[in-house]
Amino acid sequence: MDLNSIQRRIENDGTIMGEDMAMKSSVLIPLIPKDDTWDILLEVRSKRLSRQPGDVCFPGGRSEKRDATLRETAIRETCEELGVPRESIKIIGRMGTCIATSELFIYPFVGVIESGTVPVPNPEEVEKIFTIPLPWLMKQMPEKYTLSLSADIDQDFPFERIVAGHHYSFRGRKMLETFYDYKGRTIWGLTARILEHFVSLMNHRMFE
Repeated sequence: MDLNSIQRRIENDGTIMGEDMAMKSSVLIPLIPKDDTWDILLEVRSKRLSRQPGDVCFPGGRSEKRDATLRETAIRETCEELGVPRESIKIIGRMGTCIATSELFIYPFVGVIESGTVPVPNPEEVEKIFTIPLPWLMKQMPEKYTLSLSADIDQDFPFERIVAGHHYSFRGRKMLETFYDYKGRTIWGLTARILEHFVSLMNHRMFE
């Protein structure tokens, strides 16, 4: 194989390595028309849930085999969680992929929920819903806190195959967590990270 052949095979590779093996979830950033601007709808997760009960999140969840596309996952999950008809949701675009971990990729979509639509949240998944005005968000500077994580190594890890063996210095990992507070509710974690990115895109467009 000559050098040109190698170059052709790599130059258009947009693959994210590990994406094919990762669990995939989609979320929707729901925009609600409000006067001449927009509100963003968020959920409070039900206390009945085993994972992250009471946390604030966007509607969304894991992609399933019945979903033809990741877009369909976002729509289906929103309909199931908010109790809105699918025809009331208009997807206007998809943002960049959020790599939560090497095992979980999240695909955020942005969509408009038709004016006059009355959500009927599923109590098994959603305790309540609330909205935040987009103009308010665009003026906020979220708080940032560092979370330090250390390596948790399995007992069967093959240290004998590494030159330094048990003395190998595995790097810890630091995560920068984002926090917003709105009327007594805290938005943090992946939801805050996705929200911050959306807001940054909105502010960027304003000043172009």
